[in-house]
Amino acid sequence: MRPIYEIGVIHVESTNACNKACNSCTRFVGHHQKCFFMNLDTVRKAISSLDGFQGKIGLMGGEPTIHPQFREICKIFQEMVPKERRALWSNGYKWKEYEDIIYETFKPENIVYNEHKETVEGVHQPLLIAAKDVIEDEKLMWELIDDCWINKRWSASMTPKGAFFCEVAAAQDHLFNGPGGYPLEKGWWKKMPDQYRDQVKRYCPNCSAAIPMPGIDAHSSYEYASKSIADKLKELGSPKFLRGQVKIYDKKFTREEIEKNAKNWMPWSHRPFKQFTPDLIIYER
Repeated sequence: MRPIYEIGVIHVESTNACNKACNSCTRFVGHHQKCFFMNLDTVRKAISSLDGFQGKIGLMGGEPTIHPQFREICKIFQEMVPKERRALWSNGYKWKEYEDIIYETFKPENIVYNEHKETVEGVHQPLLIAAKDVIEDEKLMWELIDDCWINKRWSASMTPKGAFFCEVAAAQDHLFNGPGGYPLEKGWWKKMPDQYRDQVKRYCPNCSAAIPMPGIDAHSSYEYASKSIADKLKELGSPKFLRGQVKIYDKKFTREEIEKNAKNWMPWSHRPFKQFTPDLIIYER
């Protein structure tokens, strides 16, 4: 794993509410009985804690435009973050309503626009299959975790519960009522891998992001969870679980299977193009 300061983006998780409930969402949308909305003081505190960080500071959800104070949050970003370092992730839910403040706040090339349309290909890596449930070789499990693509390619996150080395760890902490993250204090992002190992041990064995395996259609009528995770979802009263939208995954992986699955495995590539705004699309293949 790499130091947090080398990660290219750290997210301000403004809310985990969303107008969609895609399968294998990194924020586990559809499993929460109650969503959070970060207050403005915490938004300021989160951004202040990144003093000296050289990467981008992302405004993320859920769907951030659902936040009732989205305009105010954008103004805080304008005030506290240089424009070239502000970034936004959105599915476009309230794009027309907020188009003026979005373009005022963010450069188009720093926007990730993903409508999650059912007519567009979208395959997600399963995230609710606990590695400890499906990989009996503990040494292999930790090898995969230490080489996780999310740590290499995606983001660290800040939520109302604190700071996390990984965006999925942050979401997992909220879903399963975890102890929270590191205090939102200046310099938390300077942690080296051995300094955030406590979070790695707490969250990563309960995640399947690092396991080379087939993805699942984001628009499928169900998603997979291993037994220990399914038991937690049932106990928490996950709406998706209670509606029968979770299937138990009980397969065990061998090293040979994982090595075979790893060939051409690109879980970070959801679709054949990048979309920055409703009108700015760049095809990659």
